[in-house]
Amino acid sequence: MKKTLLILSITSIMLSCVSEKNTSKDVEVAKKVESLISKMTLDEKIAEMMQDTPANERLGIPYMKYGEALHGLWLVLDYYGNTTVYPQAIACGSTWEPKLVKKMASQTALEARSLGVTHCYSPNLDVISGDPRYGRVEESYGEDPYLVSRMGVAFIEGLQGTGDEQFDENHVMATAKHFIGYPENRRGINGGFSDMSERRLREVYLPPFEAAVKEAKVGSVMPGHQDFNGVPNHMNTWLLKDILRDELGFNGFIVSDNNDIARLETMHFISESRAESAILGLKAGVDMDLVIGKSVDLSSYHANVLKDTIAQNPKLMDYIDQATSRILTAKYKLGLFDTEPKEIDIETVNAGKKEHQDFSYEMAKKAMVLLKNKNNLLPLDMNNIKSLAVIGPNAHEEQPEKGTYSLLGGYSGLPPYYTSVLEGITNKTKGKVKINYAQGCQLLSNSKEGFSKAIHAANKSDAVVLVVGGSRKTGGEGVDRSSLDLYGVQNELVEAIHNTGKPIIVVLINGRPLTINYIAENIPSILETWYLGMRSGDAIADAIFGDTNPGGKLTVSFPRNIGHVPVTYLERPDFIGSGKGLYRDTDKSPLYPFGFGLSYTTFEYSVPKLKNTSIHTDGSTTISIDVTNTGEREGDEVIQMYVRDDYASVGRYLKMLKGFERVSLKPGETKTVSFKLGFDELNILNQDMKKVVEPGTFTISIGNSSEEKQLQKTKLNVK
Repeated sequence: MKKTLLILSITSIMLSCVSEKNTSKDVEVAKKVESLISKMTLDEKIAEMMQDTPANERLGIPYMKYGEALHGLWLVLDYYGNTTVYPQAIACGSTWEPKLVKKMASQTALEARSLGVTHCYSPNLDVISGDPRYGRVEESYGEDPYLVSRMGVAFIEGLQGTGDEQFDENHVMATAKHFIGYPENRRGINGGFSDMSERRLREVYLPPFEAAVKEAKVGSVMPGHQDFNGVPNHMNTWLLKDILRDELGFNGFIVSDNNDIARLETMHFISESRAESAILGLKAGVDMDLVIGKSVDLSSYHANVLKDTIAQNPKLMDYIDQATSRILTAKYKLGLFDTEPKEIDIETVNAGKKEHQDFSYEMAKKAMVLLKNKNNLLPLDMNNIKSLAVIGPNAHEEQPEKGTYSLLGGYSGLPPYYTSVLEGITNKTKGKVKINYAQGCQLLSNSKEGFSKAIHAANKSDAVVLVVGGSRKTGGEGVDRSSLDLYGVQNELVEAIHNTGKPIIVVLINGRPLTINYIAENIPSILETWYLGMRSGDAIADAIFGDTNPGGKLTVSFPRNIGHVPVTYLERPDFIGSGKGLYRDTDKSPLYPFGFGLSYTTFEYSVPKLKNTSIHTDGSTTISIDVTNTGEREGDEVIQMYVRDDYASVGRYLKMLKGFERVSLKPGETKTVSFKLGFDELNILNQDMKKVVEPGTFTISIGNSSEEKQLQKTKLNVK
């Protein structure tokens, strides 16, 4: 007991020292900022409020260079620097391993620093609403707020660092975006207007940002393009001040999304001038005006726009000083005042490291999701096949003359190389298997001219790897769709190859869920790979030939057709009665549900056990379950825990993810996985919009997906 008290005492003292150290540092920075502000002219202050502001030589204020870091560093209007490209965010989510995301972000931070970048516009913390028409599905971790929260915190901590390492020479500042409810639009359109209840805002979209602020201490936040219930996010004081700053305690700086201060006039038609737009943004607390390309005609935080307005109303200087102070504080925290800017030779710079490229490969192997494997067609045995056809518009891509590879997904830098599926399989087989390649069709074309060559390649092969899906040209920011079918004539290509009677593995390379009913019904094996980064082909080849056992799980639901949109596991109870809450003409369930993913082995779950079957509303307990690998291969399983308050004072979703863990199991091996059940897992928002745990029974479900038949259930009583 004495030993325990001693440990607790030492821990308390250490925490107190850390707190005092941080407070002392913050006070010191605040004094420096105050002193600097007093010396600045109005022009200099306004200049600081624009993104990518050059250094102020007179006062020694350094330059803060920005970049994107969603899945590796991307410099928007600059050279690429041979950066590492990791799996796209939706693929990162499919790993269900936050520690991988944290390591990826920490490596990205090193590459950013090597290129002089200290402020990154990532991560994307948008929770997908269930509408994959929206092109930016690929940029999110998925459709569940808890999962997005865990991945988001991991990313921010990796990028920014934690404790004494936060914002040091090996880390940079993250920007959580897009605050808030960005995917909740009416027509699946990027930046479309959103109308939603405060309850949905708080239950679905706010948790990742709350975790980013309170847990990860994110340094910057970016609002979304859209309005929220009629008030544009960039002038919405309720969102940016009352919730983000006052309620969540955010103390960093807010940077606009591209051109969005000016868009208060040109898109939302609220203000009648850029000066009025600027004042609305400043009063709401937007500190920095992001205008990519720095067009004077689009810049609102500019001396040409603001100077006369401030002169006419000197009280507005308070907002200028506040915004400038927050930006200067960030520069001090990043240590920019204490370091000389790096001289970078854009012809020879190589930011990526082999260690980082190898880790991108490791992540890719963990991100793949096996959707179907009839009669265990996969993995292929190289000793049993003499020839293999590799077909499809996404099977190979040469480096483009300008920009980067389209099969890396949006917000991608240019890696030193990219391994396609064709290259990965060719390298893997090392001449032991004859590879017959045919493109079949182009992604964006309706021409079937290449079908005959593809059919010929299939006919002279023992099996077919058919690589279809999408690319940056069919998805991503501003690339929304009215259909979710395979683009162009890809589905006809699948049918033509299927008619050859050859065993077929479909490999999907894409950024959004697609309506792939024909493939699901007719093709024996389907591998969803999303965009796996620069080592895509190597990872896919490993899965096809069994050196990797796919263990990823979906983080977004797949609809059966466009009429099912929105499709998400986050559902409330449907109508009971003559309507039955079902579609009359089709199966209502998703084609593939949230959390779904197969393996080359099998797993068995025991009955879950509660440590305490009854607790008080302020208490907690744990629930445990044994998972056994009952197959003949080593494999990974993602154990998922869902919670529902059975009878409460408000309506709830049928279940919500509140815990998950990915485990590796050898054949015959059993592992026990435990989850906490307490306030964070059991609370609901009551009618007063307060988080409370209400007395009653709770259904706790554990399994390998959100699908009801895959879940083991037990009851917890809360008194």
